[in-house]
Amino acid sequence: MTTIPQPIISSTIHLNHYNHLLTTLSVSSSLSHLKQIHARIIRSGLDRSNSLLIKLVITACTLSSPSFDYALSVFYQMHNPEPYLSNKLLRELSRSTKPEKALLAYAKMREKRFVIDSFSLPPLLKASTRVQALSEGMELHGFASKMDFVSDPFVQTGLVAMYSACGHIEDARLMFDKMPERDIVAWNIMIDGYCVNGRYNNVLPLIEEMNRSNVQPDEKIFSTVVSACARAGNLEFGKAFHGFITENKVFVDYNLQCALVIMYAGCGYMDMAANMFKNLSPTNIVVSTAMITGYSKAGQVDAARLVFDQMTEKDLICWSAMITGYAEGGQPRKALQLFDKMLTSGVKPDQVTMLSVISACASLGAVDNAIKIQSYIDENRFSGVLPVNNALIDMYAKCGELDRAKQVFARMHKRNVITWSSMIGAYAVHGDAINALDLFHEMKSQRVEPNGITFVGLLYACSHAGLVEEGRKIFASMVNDYDMTPKREHYGCMVDLYGRANLLKEALEVIEQMPMAPNVVIWGSLMAACRIYNETELGEFAAKRVLELDPYHDGAHIFLSNVYAKERKWESVGEIRKLMQNKGVVKQRGCSRIELDGEIHEFLTADKNHARVDEIYEKLDVVVKELEVAGYTPNMSCVLVDLDEDEKTKALLWHSEKLALCFGLLRQKRGSCIRIIKNLRVCEDCHNFMKLASKVYGIQILVRDRTRFHRYEDGFELLNC
Repeated sequence: MTTIPQPIISSTIHLNHYNHLLTTLSVSSSLSHLKQIHARIIRSGLDRSNSLLIKLVITACTLSSPSFDYALSVFYQMHNPEPYLSNKLLRELSRSTKPEKALLAYAKMREKRFVIDSFSLPPLLKASTRVQALSEGMELHGFASKMDFVSDPFVQTGLVAMYSACGHIEDARLMFDKMPERDIVAWNIMIDGYCVNGRYNNVLPLIEEMNRSNVQPDEKIFSTVVSACARAGNLEFGKAFHGFITENKVFVDYNLQCALVIMYAGCGYMDMAANMFKNLSPTNIVVSTAMITGYSKAGQVDAARLVFDQMTEKDLICWSAMITGYAEGGQPRKALQLFDKMLTSGVKPDQVTMLSVISACASLGAVDNAIKIQSYIDENRFSGVLPVNNALIDMYAKCGELDRAKQVFARMHKRNVITWSSMIGAYAVHGDAINALDLFHEMKSQRVEPNGITFVGLLYACSHAGLVEEGRKIFASMVNDYDMTPKREHYGCMVDLYGRANLLKEALEVIEQMPMAPNVVIWGSLMAACRIYNETELGEFAAKRVLELDPYHDGAHIFLSNVYAKERKWESVGEIRKLMQNKGVVKQRGCSRIELDGEIHEFLTADKNHARVDEIYEKLDVVVKELEVAGYTPNMSCVLVDLDEDEKTKALLWHSEKLALCFGLLRQKRGSCIRIIKNLRVCEDCHNFMKLASKVYGIQILVRDRTRFHRYEDGFELLNC
């Protein structure tokens, strides 16, 4: 009697089980399931099957939530896997979200003496390139030379890419020149390496060398170079390279067209970008977004909106770009309106969007909007994001809500130097120098290193509080204790500090001793101090320096005109006025905003456009009469001197903040707070007007002008508002 040998039956069972496990691995989608399969592999005695285990390992790397550590732990337990299996893992890791894991696997493979062949090197070099691991890449180069793998063209190409990515462009070129055969991929990598490392002068000669080598550059290479110019903002080379493309009659395909539009838009050359964009068909979201950003940065926000409105599809990035364009382009109301429209369309904002929205809200100074924005932030899990909280501090400070800014600061579990500087700046803009300085001392006790912005806030606080000695100490501490080189803005704060304290000689000395040239702001600060303290000679000198730097500066022209008028130099007054007329210089028109019941109302000087204009001017007449009873007398020195008395009175009483106040008085009750945002400094007459109005009407008035907040209450301006 003959029996069938048992090993054949056993082998068949094992093969069936092997195939079943392979199939199960192919459909596995969770780590827990993989671990169950791994246990079955061990129980089945198939744990020596490297092909099965490598399938398990690769599957662990490609899960929707990859488990690289588990994958590597299984790999390290394999019994001397064949190189082709190891290389599968290295390739998978090199293109994963954690390419550094490939380098860890390589180190362990060397330790366990796994076989490594020439096919192992390209994925390892790719991983080194992606994480810019120069030392590991150089070690791989040494290993390749030792094992005689360095002549492999794929290894050579990988080395060129690695050295380029790590900033060692000369080593990349050395390896590139040693390559006996260079395919288009190698040329592309070398050209891109020059672009990434800012070596644009080497690009065109290399492309010409490429042509001489009978390798025809493809559109991808040209797109790569143009895109690099866009990233670097290198318009000069971008234009030259475009010229090279045209001269050599390179076919400009759709991708290259897009790259050129993006490059010109990114470099701010909007005329050329617009011409090419017009001929692009079809347009796409990326190019349209680049146009929106380019137009916005060029100050052409309306043109940006036109592109935005023409887009048939919109993603979060283009919404954010347009909102940012409005926020940074001086149109904060439109930024907030567009944000509301975005939410209505179902697009969820990200951190970038929220920062632009907060910035818009801060510019607008609208408290109701600010509170609404914070509510959205808290409800949508942005409240733990550090940059968002830092921006909220600044927003509330600029909306006149110092207490809310403090609340945001207090709730933050994590703070950085920007957090502390923002809160110090909040105190400063509200004139609360004591708390600004106290917070600085607390910041030091927490061992947070201040930066230049911190000291700007501190000096600004000292300037507006008249703390001259403290300001001097802060400036000296910045230099001596923190080894910081003061920048122009720090010197500007010192000029302002001395100027406000009527220490004009010291202010001029700061300007004369600055290691860099003073700008318009610094000379303008000295000029303003001279106006306050009637120092006409030095003021005239400062005003002329302003006009040298900015020939169209309206304030300097008006200052000189008023100085000459007071000295009865009518001929000089006429010359200044004629000069202004010829240059087209006009005094910037005052603009004030007031928020009532969540709605923002805007007034210009002598505005007649508001829906309730008649009521507002009637109220103004009533307010003026009541304030005159309380002692108000219009200060005519605040008006241009070449007007008659009646015109002077109108020009003075029709200031935008007075109109905004009167509109607020029509709506607000006694004991309430009226908040006004002014684009220019509040003049001396308006200061007196606001102080008396706060007493007569029993209200609190908060005015944010170009430099700081002014809080008026019971007939006084509170210093630490």
